Amino acid sequence: MQYRTLGRTGVQVSALALGAMNFGKIGRTTQDEATALVDAALDGGINLIDTADMYSDGESEEMVGKAIAGRRDDIVLATKASMPMGEERNHQGSSRRWLVTELDNSLRRLGVDHVDLYQIHRWDPRTSDEETLSALTDLQRAGKIRYFGSSTFPAYRLVQAQWAAREYHLSRYVTEQPSYSILQRGIETHVLPVTEQYGLGVLVWSPLASGWLSGAIREGQEVSTSRSTFMPQRFDTAIPSNRARLDAVEQLAKVADEAGLTMIQLALGFVTAHPAVTSALVGPRTLDHLHAQLAAADTVLTADVLDEIDAIVAPGTDLAAHEKFDTPPALLDPSLRRR
Repeated sequence: MQYRTLGRTGVQVSALALGAMNFGKIGRTTQDEATALVDAALDGGINLIDTADMYSDGESEEMVGKAIAGRRDDIVLATKASMPMGEERNHQGSSRRWLVTELDNSLRRLGVDHVDLYQIHRWDPRTSDEETLSALTDLQRAGKIRYFGSSTFPAYRLVQAQWAAREYHLSRYVTEQPSYSILQRGIETHVLPVTEQYGLGVLVWSPLASGWLSGAIREGQEVSTSRSTFMPQRFDTAIPSNRARLDAVEQLAKVADEAGLTMIQLALGFVTAHPAVTSALVGPRTLDHLHAQLAAADTVLTADVLDEIDAIVAPGTDLAAHEKFDTPPALLDPSLRRR
């Protein structure tokens, strides 16, 4: 396992990190299975575990808490907030009112007195940067969080937040958690240059592109991944963007074969090769999944292989741009771009 420094914090984290979204009802994972995944991840050298309050309505945090009991200090523990937690309109967002309340809820579910990294799951356009950063700074000073970061923020919001922290003399985001894979490279255009400029650690999610790069999706085979059962539109090859992904996967499979690599090694080796990326989050549902992903821990792609990947999916290109989660609101809501 390789280890990198998380931004400018001085904290050393593994190049692969364990994402716990599949813990609980989302991945149909029991506590025993979740604990076995945590055990195997730690044995494999992973020292960063990432979860969120909304994963299975808090069940993921509860499972993570039970799985790490007795070894908390050996783990860099990260969680997230701001996505809706129930129907109450104020049980979401990044206001001081909600973050102070929900962090206590997360700490209770995790069974800990602090988290190492507390992340704003999505940018909240209704809340000012000063409001959010001042609340996070106070929670940090209270010892409930060590650092805080953002997740899936547009590049211009990352810049704005850095400016606000300096303007109001507040602590700043030290990490960003964007979606990044061979098939979704749009963050190379704006987000990653910004994270490098400000020295942010980068924890990328979906490096296997929701299973497209796992080796399980190939031409002529029935798609039977867990994601395809509840997101069928993302895998319908009659849709042009999905057809483009499948065509790219077939070409990438040849590159992997010629390099003596699995598709998973190719995919994870690609994202961890970028100098702006600190860690790639893997979200296994089974031990077999995790072992296949851990096999990529020391994968280093040659320049020739990286050039071949660039020829298949051009740098800065998203093959499924409509699936991005950092699109400015005005591009999604016509009323916001018309007088």
